[in-house]
Amino acid sequence: MEKLSHFDELGKIKMVDVSEKQTAVRRAVASAKVLLNKETLESLQNQTNPKGEPLEIARIAGIMAAKQTSNLIPLCHQINLSKADVSAETKEYGVYLEAEVKTNSQTGVEMEALTAVSIAALTIYDMCKAVQKDIQITEIRLELKTGGKSDFVKTESEK
Repeated sequence: MEKLSHFDELGKIKMVDVSEKQTAVRRAVASAKVLLNKETLESLQNQTNPKGEPLEIARIAGIMAAKQTSNLIPLCHQINLSKADVSAETKEYGVYLEAEVKTNSQTGVEMEALTAVSIAALTIYDMCKAVQKDIQITEIRLELKTGGKSDFVKTESEK
């Protein structure tokens, strides 16, 4: 098993030193699902939610969250993002969220993509809780990570 990168040889927590890594275009895609009942889903589709437009606000919240990841997760590097986008699509079960984040940097952006979909999902929860009390946020996961030494693409069997 490979050792955890956020610990030094004495077992103390550290921020990973990326100063020797090559700058590269790095991209990550993450997704999440928000499970909603029929009434709540219809309020989104018909834009009749009492708090406004949850899907658009969730998209904005996700983009803002991607830009704030290093402030939320203690050992994440502060990265200049070249792209942060969140899509929100209604499905028969609720809402499917997907975030794409890109940078030209020395470290990857998977945490930024995961943070984006997580906060977008929480925003939908917050904006729909008046209509439905038992909303579930599920399947927050990395779909794709490219540009580094350990690229990852989720296989079809994992979807």
